Amino acid sequence: MPDGEIALELAELRRALEVGLARIDGQLALLVQRSDQIDKAIEELDTRVTNLERTRWPLPTISTLTGLAALGVAVWSATGR
Repeated sequence: MPDGEIALELAELRRALEVGLARIDGQLALLVQRSDQIDKAIEELDTRVTNLERTRWPLPTISTLTGLAALGVAVWSATGR
């Protein structure tokens, strides 16, 4: 194989390698962007869940209020009103 053909083959390999690396770099950049978007969405969701947890009524409190209301109705009924 003459030196000229080897040089052409090497240049073609170099070009193919550069194109492949550029494609891989683009795909990695896209993955990083998607990862950042997912991290942001998870952070927003965590904030929303935390806010919902802060404002919800705890189940024992609801049970206690329901029991007290039932007791009040029973006492009211027992007094004949």
